[in-house]
Amino acid sequence: MTRRGVNYDVGIYPFGESRPSRPVFDPAVVRREIEIIKNDLCCNAIRITGRDLERLVMASEYALDLGLEVWFGPAFHDATEQQALPYLARCAAAAESLRQKSPHIVFIAGWELTFFMKGLVLGETGMERVGAFMKPWRLLWSTLRIGPFNRNLNRLLTKAVGEVRRVFHGPVTYASGAWETVDWTPFDFVSIDCYRDAMNKKIFRENLRKYFAHGKPVVVTEFGCCTYRGAEDKGGYGWAIVDWSKDPPQIKGTYFRDEEVPARYLTELLDVFAGENVDGAFAFTFVMPKYPYNDDARFDLDMASYGLVRSYADRKGTAYPDMPWEPKLSFGALAEYYARLR
Repeated sequence: MTRRGVNYDVGIYPFGESRPSRPVFDPAVVRREIEIIKNDLCCNAIRITGRDLERLVMASEYALDLGLEVWFGPAFHDATEQQALPYLARCAAAAESLRQKSPHIVFIAGWELTFFMKGLVLGETGMERVGAFMKPWRLLWSTLRIGPFNRNLNRLLTKAVGEVRRVFHGPVTYASGAWETVDWTPFDFVSIDCYRDAMNKKIFRENLRKYFAHGKPVVVTEFGCCTYRGAEDKGGYGWAIVDWSKDPPQIKGTYFRDEEVPARYLTELLDVFAGENVDGAFAFTFVMPKYPYNDDARFDLDMASYGLVRSYADRKGTAYPDMPWEPKLSFGALAEYYARLR
């Protein structure tokens, strides 16, 4: 694999939440974390995702200065088309300014938009749109009302790529969901958020091979697993075990923390990706501050986290005393794997 990467979140508003995924953005912490991603995780690429353009640019500058290739990922969740297109244009202009300083930048013109954007599938919120895919009658009703979601998606992506390429002159891609059928003609990379779960485990490799039919480099923009027994069977939906209506939020039901699960999951999928000659892969994700660890399993939100590090709400780590987190087993497993590839 040419690209050894990890996802890095500078703050999104997932599923319409009012509180960002990264409540505190400390430039010193961000710079240090990106140094660790380069030097300790042995990455040569980073996918930086967030809504705030200033944060995106700042983190990207740090990464480019360190010699990392940046996959620049603006994320305006729950936007309408009228909101999304001007936003992408502003972000593309900022990315072009960065590209003038360093050519090592790829623009991601959207991320699983049938979930995260309004107007492609019926639903006012991300959770409502996710629900439409889980209930066939709701998806049928959406199709009858506003048309097939893949047609809607590709119409939107054609406009989005036009807006981006008008000001950004580097490579462009789209981070697609496995349920989406994308027309990859206007893109430079075929990119897929690629999670293995109990439903697709037997055909996972076969499904991945289909993306090579477009004759373009295939990149896995996301893959990862939460930190509890059984999370490997839930794949990209493993996070849904937290009851956010409680104060403080707590785990729904009984789950058992197990850091070996995501460590094993990451290395198994990397073996698949390497075997299929995927051009690059970005592990999901470095840190999730909204999902802090707790000694009490009822409140250990880190079990529902895909983070390579165990985030703390009120203390520093020991392996990195200047950071509010501790590496998990998956951190070491990924670092070892990437070191071998390097």
